[in-house]
Amino acid sequence: MTSSAPLTSLKDTLGRYGVWSFGLRSEDPEGLTERAEAAAELEELGFGALWLGGSPGVRHAVPLVEATSRFVVATGIQSIWEDEATETASAYAELEAAHPGRFLLGLGVSHAGQAERYRRPYASMVEYLDALDAAGQPAERRVLAALGPKMLELSRDRAAGSHPYLVTPEHTAQARAALGESPLLAPELKVVLDTDPDRARATARGTLAMYLTLPNYTNNFLRIGFTEDDITDGGSDRLVDAVFAWGDENRIRERIDAFHTAGADHVTLQVVEDQARGALPRDGWRRLAALLELKQT
Repeated sequence: MTSSAPLTSLKDTLGRYGVWSFGLRSEDPEGLTERAEAAAELEELGFGALWLGGSPGVRHAVPLVEATSRFVVATGIQSIWEDEATETASAYAELEAAHPGRFLLGLGVSHAGQAERYRRPYASMVEYLDALDAAGQPAERRVLAALGPKMLELSRDRAAGSHPYLVTPEHTAQARAALGESPLLAPELKVVLDTDPDRARATARGTLAMYLTLPNYTNNFLRIGFTEDDITDGGSDRLVDAVFAWGDENRIRERIDAFHTAGADHVTLQVVEDQARGALPRDGWRRLAALLELKQT
């Protein structure tokens, strides 16, 4: 599909809710039809944006932008070590020319254990942004994965705002204070659609385990008030309950609303199920759209 929709305020375009997905990032040609259909359904359900997980590049967004007509497809988050800035800027320009206002470039520095070239993360991000600027990629069409104060300031000064991952409403309030009123703040929140506490927390811990090996996240947990006990042995109930929304519809809605109350403009929701990473939780997305009453907003 093509779109001639004019560029409007990024906050207005994204709306209050988006979906964050590993599975829709895939380049497997055999699943392209299902991914395109799923993206089109998410748009029809009323979500304002689709965020592609797993260090995606601009190329991962192209077929999903083409399969939809209105909502924004974003990288959540493209690692600066994966694609050179000039290549990113060129791919952005090509997609923007074909589908104005339909793509948002999310950038991050990844993690030392996951990126072979990882070094001087803050300085390297500044260099990457300098190169994007030189190549003509507009700052108002990119956001940064920012957890700590320095990267939040960079999100404010060199991008449209921030897309923090694996955070709490308390972090969101701190991020809003650092960003100020105007920049976009679009935190990610994981959702387990299960009312059984033991089962829901077990599902959550299955996803959380990998992140607890990454210092960027564990250091941020400590910075916002958690303790070493919270981040050992799979994560405490306190930590799980802070970074996942689980339970009945009212409890999940309250957890999502807490991020907006803390200052988020847009909350991007990752449905977590006890299944293989990359599978598409399409029924979960439908249930989430229903509890958020998206078609009534």
